[in-house]
Amino acid sequence: MMTLGNSMLIPILPKIKSSLNLTQMQVSLTITVFSIAAAIFIPIVGYLSDRFSRKVVIIPSLILFGIGALLAGLGAAVFSNSYLWIIIGRILQGIGAAGTAPIAMALIGDLFKGGEQSRVLGIFEASNGLGKVLSPILGSLLALVVWHAVFFAFPIISLVSAILVWIFIKEKSNRQAPPPFRKYAKGLLSVFKQEGRWLFTVYLAGGTCLFTLFGILFYLSDILEAKYNIDGVVKGLILAIPLLVMVTTSYITGSKIGKNLEKMKKLCVIGFSFMTISYASLVLFEKLVPFLLILALSSIGAGLVLPCVNSLITGAVGKERRGFVASLYGSVRFIGVALGPPIFSRLMDWSRTGMFLSLAALALIVGLLVLLLVHVKGKDGKKHKKTKIRYKYI
Repeated sequence: MMTLGNSMLIPILPKIKSSLNLTQMQVSLTITVFSIAAAIFIPIVGYLSDRFSRKVVIIPSLILFGIGALLAGLGAAVFSNSYLWIIIGRILQGIGAAGTAPIAMALIGDLFKGGEQSRVLGIFEASNGLGKVLSPILGSLLALVVWHAVFFAFPIISLVSAILVWIFIKEKSNRQAPPPFRKYAKGLLSVFKQEGRWLFTVYLAGGTCLFTLFGILFYLSDILEAKYNIDGVVKGLILAIPLLVMVTTSYITGSKIGKNLEKMKKLCVIGFSFMTISYASLVLFEKLVPFLLILALSSIGAGLVLPCVNSLITGAVGKERRGFVASLYGSVRFIGVALGPPIFSRLMDWSRTGMFLSLAALALIVGLLVLLLVHVKGKDGKKHKKTKIRYKYI
């Protein structure tokens, strides 16, 4: 649901722009306000999920997500001043999205342990990516009817999701009584005081992957229509190519890393190396097929990084504070998504070469930060070298 909330709109952004006579910055705000609203409310719902339960937060969030989409759709189809109503609906959608994927990530940490947890988190990231693969295609298909049909699809999907969560998700019954807020906050401050340097570094790593991904999709969506006159389902299929590469890589990475934290760090560094090479090389390629082939290397990089970051963050704290810490990571991801379209719209106006070289420099810097600030220390084992990151379980 979190992924569909933005990705289904990517292929129809040019149609929104032309239908409502918007500027490039105004149309980018339909993505940005969703992500900012989610980023603001994610820590709040993260605390509530720690205080009460994951399920109690997820179901109302899905319902609010659907209500926001319905309002945006009615605003586009019926109300005057359509753009304002779309923005209001998107804000409500963002608040609802705050209680979806980040809380689901914390729930995985509650229900699974050890190598199985990493495997399921890999599936979680792959499902996130699968949503990104399918959503441009779904968005393009719905746009064949009318461009705002996308908004009316969201309430149906969110209602089905809420029913499935209600029926099939079973939380463990031995949940401890929640601590008082002051004690809870004190524990969180202790976590970030002791482990903040590496924790914020992996937050930055995840946010950077989402920022570059959505920025590139925004750029690609624009040039496919403006330069290549590619629209409709074909456009959705092309947008899905780099996402499919990322999904496949995420699934394989999650299934292989187990709880080997040294391997996670190495894969993060390798992933950012791939992203750096890819973005720097894109300066040299303007034809579509070579461009997509080189772009796929950055998708492999993101697919290596994201499952590792998920595992590192989920294992950083105990169950009683996992919701907040995972949700804060969700906020960083949403901020990355929010910043992508408006910043890329400025970079596109500035310089194509400058845009890709700036992305390469960003990926290089974040990769170096991971290399220098995320420390692991090894333990001797009989057969395999087991490692642990330099944090303690709180």
